[in-house]
Amino acid sequence: MALAREHKSGALSGHKGFTLAMTVGAVALVALALLSIAYGSTLIPLADVVAALGRSIGLDEPQISGPVGRIVVDLRLPRTILAICVGGGLGIVGALLQTVTRNDLADPFLFGLSSGAAAGAVSVITVLGDSFGIWTLPVAAFTGGILAASIVLLLVARVRGQGPERLILAGLAVSFMFTALTNYLVFAGDQRAAHSVLFWTMGGLGLARWDNVWLGAVGAATIAAYGLWNHRKLDAFLAGESAAESLGVPVARMRRTTFLVAAFSTAILVSVAGVIGFVGLMIPHLSRPLAGSLHLRLIASCALFGAVLLLASDLLARTLLPPQELPIGIITSSLGAFFVVTMVVRNRL
Repeated sequence: MALAREHKSGALSGHKGFTLAMTVGAVALVALALLSIAYGSTLIPLADVVAALGRSIGLDEPQISGPVGRIVVDLRLPRTILAICVGGGLGIVGALLQTVTRNDLADPFLFGLSSGAAAGAVSVITVLGDSFGIWTLPVAAFTGGILAASIVLLLVARVRGQGPERLILAGLAVSFMFTALTNYLVFAGDQRAAHSVLFWTMGGLGLARWDNVWLGAVGAATIAAYGLWNHRKLDAFLAGESAAESLGVPVARMRRTTFLVAAFSTAILVSVAGVIGFVGLMIPHLSRPLAGSLHLRLIASCALFGAVLLLASDLLARTLLPPQELPIGIITSSLGAFFVVTMVVRNRL
């Protein structure tokens, strides 16, 4: 299995190699964050970006004339922070789901978490309307994601045997069900909202504001804290379920708990950024050769490179077709398709 092969190859990655990879990733993250703030409908010189950021944290930087300072601090900085949180969070979610299900293709899409959140949001856009003000869309998406996770776990609990294959099959069924519901709502609801639905179901960071960035931070922090706290139990899964049980790890309960925490985090992330695919699938595979398969390093690596990937994707989405902004999902899905084909050709999946 690819996880086992990557565990063996990842074991060869030493401390120096990991440190170098994380250093390069951190430099790329800072560079992409600055470029993300600088580029948009209005190009802002990097010197002005740095000056505006410096003034916002109290440094003695020169005053920036005009609305540049407000654009940097109030509009583009929240978007950049949200991209970092969502990318890092989805990367960790994918790594943990792949571990506990022993499935190399596991990510939030596979288990219906993203499609449930999408159905919740689309029901608001096309049918229910703006009942809770600016929080309507996040609340509906979060509710849909949690509902999908609950149905998956209920289906698994109703059948004999609760192995990972049951979880995957139940997740696929729920994913198809909520996708069908979303498509029905699009055609049966207000057709004037079709463009908004299309953009949201493909993901985007246009809703980023200071009053909702904290949601992205909570989603990413929740899955990261859970993974780091249980990293030794997750490591035990790498040796197989029987070995993990012999080491005192309650495999079935650990799998359910991990799935619930992943569902909670995914629902929060999707509620503010829409459905962004393939990040949770690609990032763990890209991180294991650098960090190894043990979860203490892997989680840190997935968080960093997930943030880098989403920042780069968001930058491309805003610059490929100016002045229009492409949904991020188009970028990540294109990269994901190329990644999967490459892995198949190389016999890694």
